Amino acid sequence: MAHMSDVRNIAAQGRYELAIDGQVAIAVYERRDGALVFTHTEVPQTLEGTGVGSRLVKAALADAREQGMKVVPICQFIASYIERHSEEQDLLALDAPG
Repeated sequence: MAHMSDVRNIAAQGRYELAIDGQVAIAVYERRDGALVFTHTEVPQTLEGTGVGSRLVKAALADAREQGMKVVPICQFIASYIERHSEEQDLLALDAPG
């Protein structure tokens, strides 16, 4: 089972990655005006329903918080995650860039 420390921020590619059993789940983002704009999340079909996506998003949001960044969840998966986790809602950019 993957740990939060297994999630890597590949800044040059604008994405967070979580590799499990040779497969990679990703959360794609763009940096805009002090915010991370999450545009897409993808979990390999064989890993769907196992919590991989949630672990990926939780770690990505923790990293955004550590960097002092706000978040704009264009991606519906990330928007739903934040909606379900009130402790993450302070990360939302009120004046969403882009």
